Amino acid sequence: MEKTAVFPGSFDPFTIGHESIVLRALSLFDKIIIGVGSNVGKQPFFSLEKRVEMISVLFQDDPRVEVIGYDDLTIEFCKRVGATHMLRGLRTSADFEYEKSIAQVNQVMLPEVESVFMLTLPQHVSINSSVVREILRFGGDVSQFVPAGMVPYL
Repeated sequence: MEKTAVFPGSFDPFTIGHESIVLRALSLFDKIIIGVGSNVGKQPFFSLEKRVEMISVLFQDDPRVEVIGYDDLTIEFCKRVGATHMLRGLRTSADFEYEKSIAQVNQVMLPEVESVFMLTLPQHVSINSSVVREILRFGGDVSQFVPAGMVPYL
């Protein structure tokens, strides 16, 4: 059975921390689907289509990574794409508590999909999409926080 992980998030924008999680997780899974979701609680900086496009460029040469936008529950997306696992990155203990509660609900709703958590590398702990968006809003240079392949899109 092929092990397919969904790595869900709004990825607004995708950071070097996100990229690191995907690259490191490729040794654990046969395929990773980066699920770019619509977060109704947030006003996006980039459109869903633009986020999918930017992330797709990063992984265009790796057939093991696919980037798909979605606008429904993550567990419904996992069912639709045949995921066996859900991949989440953890930066802090607060992230763990938040992700743990979601994973427990997901386990009840979709027991066939197992949640897997990966720790963010220490050098990426302080990087998050909110900070990168704020830098972008004020015209700052985010090149050290996003994958090099995304810089032309920003």
